[in-house]
Amino acid sequence: MKVVISVDMEGVCGVTSWVQVSPPEFGGLVNGTEYQAARERMTREAAAAAEGALAGGATGVLVNDSHDGMRNLLPDLLPEGVRYTSGSDKPLSMVQGVQEPGVGALLFVGYHARAGSVRGPLAHTWNGFIRNVRVNGRDTGEYGLNALVAGHYGVPVVFASGDDVAMAEVGNELGEGVVRVAVKEGLSSFAAVHLHPLEAQRLIREGAKRAVQAASEGKPYRTTWPARAELSFNHQARADQCERVPGVERVDGVTVAWESPDALHLFQTFRMLAKVAEVRLDG
Repeated sequence: MKVVISVDMEGVCGVTSWVQVSPPEFGGLVNGTEYQAARERMTREAAAAAEGALAGGATGVLVNDSHDGMRNLLPDLLPEGVRYTSGSDKPLSMVQGVQEPGVGALLFVGYHARAGSVRGPLAHTWNGFIRNVRVNGRDTGEYGLNALVAGHYGVPVVFASGDDVAMAEVGNELGEGVVRVAVKEGLSSFAAVHLHPLEAQRLIREGAKRAVQAASEGKPYRTTWPARAELSFNHQARADQCERVPGVERVDGVTVAWESPDALHLFQTFRMLAKVAEVRLDG
């Protein structure tokens, strides 16, 4: 059985600031010192998950860089034999690879809480201006959207690591059967109490091993189809743009909605609307 590891950066140990997760060319420190440190921790946590997955019986591991421009991983720090993806123009974005034959499990590393979550360090959904995503009446975050895509291909989410708020949300939505490792305890949007990086990596390694060993018991995450999706923004101008897309309706000042026949349609429509909503707010 092959596995895919989707690794984000906001949820890794030691990260509490947008400066840390922003490459210098996108607003990080001029010398990139904090970004480079976060980048290394992100890779080491992904490497720990890969090592655990292999120890748990995985026959192949694909690590998918899922943060920002998706060019953050330091591949020399990954275990030899592990494949990885980079670049932001990927058909399945954060879960690229789950569609490959033989993939039996998806692992989340460095994941964060959804937009609006109390105490969730750097909590957001996809970008800085999406206020909420709802599928069939249930609020969700990146973890839920990505899990639905994986479920479309029959792949269950078996492991997740990140902050404690995100891990509670994952357990609540995806099920308590998902092995979860909290590497930090959120104090606010920009503060947390962290484990030592080596302890975080050890716990991720151990958790990933257990998760892959029990992957055959995992159930793909699904909802009822067709599904109604709602997308809320931080400004009405973004909804103005989105309601012009065929099949999209206006719900209120900042919210639009649409119906999808399956998870892939829902995910790609969501991505398209997130792009359409990237408008200047000064006219």
